[in-house]
Amino acid sequence: MSQRPERNLRTLCPGRLSYREGLLLQQALVEKRRRGSDELLVLLEHDPVVTLGRSARPEHLLYPAAELAARGIDCLPVSRGGMVTFHGPGQLVGYPIIGLDLVQRDLHRYLRSLETVLIDTLAAFDLAASRHPRHTGVWVEGRKIASIGVAVRNWVSWHGFALNINTDLDGFATMIPCGIPDVRMTSMEQILGRPLETFLVSEQIIRSFTAVFDLHYAGTYDFPPYPQT
Repeated sequence: MSQRPERNLRTLCPGRLSYREGLLLQQALVEKRRRGSDELLVLLEHDPVVTLGRSARPEHLLYPAAELAARGIDCLPVSRGGMVTFHGPGQLVGYPIIGLDLVQRDLHRYLRSLETVLIDTLAAFDLAASRHPRHTGVWVEGRKIASIGVAVRNWVSWHGFALNINTDLDGFATMIPCGIPDVRMTSMEQILGRPLETFLVSEQIIRSFTAVFDLHYAGTYDFPPYPQT
């Protein structure tokens, strides 16, 4: 059997963006990937926002959008799979822009691979994480620490995962996170009892991502200027 040619992964770390800016950036990168760029992994933080995936229902949101806005939280319907979640500072959001031929165009395998990336990353910080038997995502000590919701365009992935590092978990109290009744959210900081440097977690995410998807890390990807809303 012939081996798959080596594929490069590049990363883009634009810092903190609004969710709308992040969407525009992803859309531009998906088009570049479709035209033959390297595999990409965007790692960033978002301003406070509640996003409602394709499976979200009105009852998953515990406050109206006006009340969320008064609390400084944006609210947006989005095209990813999954239900409702919160993004905010202290949370590392990863948007893999990759060709899904890497996983034989198998979405179930892709989701499990993203879970493996997160589980391996958390293990590097002495956190024993696991899957849930019924729900996509990653759990530590019975609490959810990472959410996953993906979308696909012409077999190129976008959207992705969110890992709670030093996240203010109060944002999750405005909803039923991921539509799971009685789910308890947590963060690396909460479990370890200390804040972590986000860049250290990002570096481990990159190592785990390249290992799981069998990619060669080729450094950062320059894409200025970032799309603006």
